[in-house]
Amino acid sequence: MHIYANPTRFLRLAKRLTPLLFWSGLVLSLGAIGWGLFVVPQDRLMGDTVRILFIHVPAAWLGMGGWAGIAISSAMLLIWKHPLAAIAARAIAVPGMVFCAVCLATGSIWGRPTWGTWWEWDGRLTSMLVLLFLYAGYIALTEAAEQEGSSSKIAAIFGMVGAINVPIINRSVVWWNSLHQPSSITLGKSAIQGTFLAPLLVAVVGFSLLFGALVLMRMRALIAEAQVEARLRRRALDDDAPAAAPAPAAVMEQA
Repeated sequence: MHIYANPTRFLRLAKRLTPLLFWSGLVLSLGAIGWGLFVVPQDRLMGDTVRILFIHVPAAWLGMGGWAGIAISSAMLLIWKHPLAAIAARAIAVPGMVFCAVCLATGSIWGRPTWGTWWEWDGRLTSMLVLLFLYAGYIALTEAAEQEGSSSKIAAIFGMVGAINVPIINRSVVWWNSLHQPSSITLGKSAIQGTFLAPLLVAVVGFSLLFGALVLMRMRALIAEAQVEARLRRRALDDDAPAAAPAPAAVMEQA
């Protein structure tokens, strides 16, 4: 990864990847949503409410995956001091928080006709809500560090510690008596019928590509912002520097 530690080299790669990820992700996401809304039949038990899963499941996956990305970037910053690690973590935080919020909102919409309530203090729901608060706390820490010009190590430590919540979310339906159904897709098997599984996997891939494009866009913006601030600081230092004293020969001529 240190081959991309140079911002110029990284920006060249990001410039090529961003439109590829964005447009392919947009096409796959819209195609999967259209497939789920207009082609997939009603579920035998859930009826039309099953269609919300084509947004809810990718959002849940990216909400958790986003924090995993923050934890990995934080580890790279603390252990290897990768110069772009802090920028990557900051870039991930806002899209990750948005997808986490979408997961909670769509889950509530799905839960109203299924469970008869908008919200339940269920293990899976509660741990996902904690993740939303962790995102908010991380964003506040990074913004404060940026404004004060202080080290981003505290935010990095927070990012690594907060990763403890990700396996809790994943295993919550096993550890506690949960209203939320168990994981339908595990390694090597799936409890979802192929009719629903195919568009769901397309939606996960499409939204993941969009997520990657958004992260690259934000990284490019943050790097550009840092470069502008560095130029302004250098210019301010140059303007404040005292004028050079005249050379001795010039002084003699004036005399």
